[in-house]
Formats: sequence, structure tokens, C-alpha cells
Amino acid sequence: MSIELKNVSKQFGEVAAVNHVSFSVKEGELVALLGPSGGGKTTVLRMIAGLEMPTEGDIFIRGERVNDIKVQKRNIGFVFQNYALFKNMNVFKNIAFGLKIKKWATKDIHDRVTELLALLGLEGFEKRYPHQLSGGQRQRVAIARALAPKPSVLLLDEPFGAVDAKIRQELREWLVTLHHDLNVTTLFVTHDQEEAMEVSNRILIFSRGYMEQIGSPREVYEQPANEFVARFIGVMNVLECEVRKGIAYAGELMFPANGYAEGEKIRVGFRPFAVQISPELNQYSHQAVIRQTYFLGIMLRIELELPSGLILRSRMTKEEYASLALYDGRRVSLQVRYYRILAKEHHDPLGPELETPDKSTLFVGENI
Repeated sequence: MSIELKNVSKQFGEVAAVNHVSFSVKEGELVALLGPSGGGKTTVLRMIAGLEMPTEGDIFIRGERVNDIKVQKRNIGFVFQNYALFKNMNVFKNIAFGLKIKKWATKDIHDRVTELLALLGLEGFEKRYPHQLSGGQRQRVAIARALAPKPSVLLLDEPFGAVDAKIRQELREWLVTLHHDLNVTTLFVTHDQEEAMEVSNRILIFSRGYMEQIGSPREVYEQPANEFVARFIGVMNVLECEVRKGIAYAGELMFPANGYAEGEKIRVGFRPFAVQISPELNQYSHQAVIRQTYFLGIMLRIELELPSGLILRSRMTKEEYASLALYDGRRVSLQVRYYRILAKEHHDPLGPELETPDKSTLFVGENI
């Protein structure tokens, strides 16, 4: 393994920033640490780098325990959100800075910086200063500087947070290409779900200091470990239900829920794509009114209101919407094609974690 954390925690006074986190990253992986602000992801990154020391647990890099090894000895490249470039140095000197500290030979420094300028598309910019560069160019200089000493691990803290949407998209694509070319184990922190899904091989999802799930983008989207992940990754309809005689009730919707106690409160979740709509009122067992339609480019998000007042979200292509002759205010029939009974995260203040028969189970079929 390139990186491994075993039961790592970090306390800042009375505040538990990271709680008993364990995971491993394979050599050459590109992994996203995703979660809301305060989730603990940046603290995890800084502990791997050696900028923070764990209160408890062990950190290994390429099989070596590094808890007591100084940041300079860990062979890690770290890129800060604000770039942290030296304003009084031009691009060439910024990239070369770490190599001079390590006492590389002058010719080797020149060759390495020249190589990185070409690799990162910065040729012709070597004499410019940071204030003469765009945000995307400054970010590439920061990454070049981190890569210069040939680190075994590259860590990026919100690498694209300080640039506009168009540049951010270009940098995402560029990072994937760069990683493919260099094959350096890379971890990056983000709070942008789309960014994590698009760029990474695997995603680690954090909330309030806990790691809620680790998996591929498809796994965390299609098999959320609990309610927090289901809500945080993409859009999810989540219904509060009460179990009566093996059926979970939410308004007029009913979902089979065998194995739950009479009167137990559970939550059922399903993606908007699972809500199937027909203009034929007797095609499906439930009726609703299209309350509002939102244009999202090639997709449309549709808000549906059931007679009980329950609101559901559906999604379809604009071509499908047009072919069904749908419009705001039209009465339709609907069914929920598949759903999950969602586990709560174990630190949910609303109650203990739900013990589902199988937290990865996807229940297929029309609700009753």
C-alpha cells in the first residue's frame, strides 16, 4: 500500500476533528476526500503530510510508520488551496525552490524545471511572477513545485477552489491527464461532489470527523452506506416512514419493510430517476400533480405533489418530457421503481444507527 491509516484520531483541545479513521490507498491511485466543511478531511490530509500529528493511531507511507518522521523526510508534495507561491520569485525559481533546499546540482535543477514546465503547459512563463499569472496558471505552478522533488505521494487541499467554474473544469481534466502520465499516488480534498465523482478512482466521504464510506464513484452513488452519504452524493428523495405489519408508510406510499419492529421509524430513499411518470392516470397506482419543472440542460428535474402533500422529485431527459406531453399542473400517475432502506450514520443525533438486513440491498419493484 502507498498510504495506510490505522485507527487515526485527532483532538484539538476538546474538539474531536477526526475520529478513529482507517483506510488504505494503493500505489498510483487518485483518491478524493469529500465532505462538508468541518468534516475532518483537511485534517486527515495534513496528518499524512506531517503538518499535524495524530492524537491516536498510526500512519504508514509505503509500509513505513511515519508518525515520528518530520514533514521534510516524508517525500510528500503538498499543494495548498491558496497556492502559497513566493511573490518575489518568478515561475522558474518557485518550481526550483524545493530542489535548491535539497541541494540538487544546478544542471539537474534546470533539467527538472524545464521538464515540468513542458509537462504542465507553462513553457514561456518561466520569467513571469505570480501576479502576472491567471488563477489556473498559478495552480499549475504550485503543483509543478510540489512535483519537482519527485514525491512518492501528492496531496492537494481544495486544489481548484480559488478559480472560476470554466477554469475549474479545465483543471479537473488536466489533473486526470497528469495523473495518468505520472502515476503518482494522489489524494485531494474537495467539498464538490461532481469534482470528486469526475476525477477520482475512489472517494472517501467524511462527516463530523468520521469516515462514512469509501468506494468508487459508482459505489458511493448507487450503494450509499447510510443516509448522510445518500443525501450528500447526488439528489435523493428521503421519506420518513413508520412500519406497520411489515410495511413502511409515508403518506399514501407504502414500501415492504420486513424485519422491522411494529411502529419503528425508518427512512426510505430513492434517486429521482427511480420515480417513473406516466400521463396515463391509471397506468401506475399513485397519482400526483407536476408542481414545477426545472431546466438543467439536457435533463429536467420535476417536482411532483401527491394528494397527501408529499413532494417527490423525478428526473428525465427533455426529449422524454416532450414525448409524454408533460407540463406544470398536469396530473400524472407514478411509481417508485426501486428504493433503499437507509441506515443512519452512527453519530446521527436523531438516534442510533439502523440495523438494516443488508445496507447494500436495493429493493426493486413498484411500491405498493
